[in-house]
Amino acid sequence: MPSTHKKDKPWDTPDIDKWKIDAFTVSDNPGGSFAEESSFMTLFPKYREHYLKSVWPLITKALAAQHISCILDLINGSMTVKTTLKTYDPAAILKARDLIKLLARSVPAPQAVKILDDAVACDIIKIRGLVRNKERFVKRRQRILGPNGSTLKALELLTETYILVQGNTVSVMGPYKGLKEIRRIIADCMANIHPIYHIKELMIKRELAKDPELVNESWDRFLPNFKKRTLSRRKKPAVVNDKKDKVYTPFPPPREKSKVDLQIESGEYFLGKQAKARKAREDREEQQREKIKEKKEKKQKDFVPPKEAEADATRPKKEKKGKRHADADENGGLPNGDATESKSSRKRKTAGDDEKTITRKKKKKSAAGAD
Repeated sequence: MPSTHKKDKPWDTPDIDKWKIDAFTVSDNPGGSFAEESSFMTLFPKYREHYLKSVWPLITKALAAQHISCILDLINGSMTVKTTLKTYDPAAILKARDLIKLLARSVPAPQAVKILDDAVACDIIKIRGLVRNKERFVKRRQRILGPNGSTLKALELLTETYILVQGNTVSVMGPYKGLKEIRRIIADCMANIHPIYHIKELMIKRELAKDPELVNESWDRFLPNFKKRTLSRRKKPAVVNDKKDKVYTPFPPPREKSKVDLQIESGEYFLGKQAKARKAREDREEQQREKIKEKKEKKQKDFVPPKEAEADATRPKKEKKGKRHADADENGGLPNGDATESKSSRKRKTAGDDEKTITRKKKKKSAAGAD
């Protein structure tokens, strides 16, 4: 059989958008109505009852264009959508199912109605099961919003989606590419990776997409590579026990005795209430007596005289000092090292004095003999 893939295709021209999804019309379903009725039901919380009751005419009008009937049950708190005999689009009932799901998750009615468009899809992400701790879950959910909703607004602009964080779920509406990005960002945020890193990555990708030369190239060299730093939070012990000298034993250490075991050993466990109270009172009084005795001893320490040995040990230093000064006075102000020199000079002085006195006596005698 000859090949046909090389034949000319006059309908295949460059101006045709092959990815465009045409609207589904009545002529696209020659079979007519469906064989069976399809229906979906969704429960909604009680606080949404008043709002749904006020906007239900708008919902009914939007679904009537798709030939879908809807019922609001305020008694049971449920919303139901069904196909009718005039319904021709098989996907209309699935879009209606997504509509009531979004309404139950607090999405405003004017925004939720946009899901009926074929170019818009939705995704409801459950985030409560991703984090076990309640406080940690609340902090990480707040990261999706950011200060004054700035992070959420940036994600909406970069992914061209609508995001609503409500309770334990995140409702997203937009194109399929944006839904895929948002699901990845929210899952990473719950895994302790801040959305700001993904926002930087999306901004870089947005600028790279404008360059026609980089369309068919890998963008990995342009994207930032944020490595997670795992800092060890283990505290070092104050006392490090050296286990080298210890002998290894496969048996565990003996179990510490409990309070009851200690009471049984001391016999206190078998005492009555009065005996226990009396024993506790005696122990308390004994502790008080010991504390009083310690306080008295502490006060009396200031009034205890010093011992004789201590006093004698301090005296020789003062006596030595006094003796040194006395020797210096005797030596004419000279220190002890010059004692010998002072004695010889003193002998010379006394000999000179004796000679003077002898000469003075001779002069007096001579003067008396002349008279």
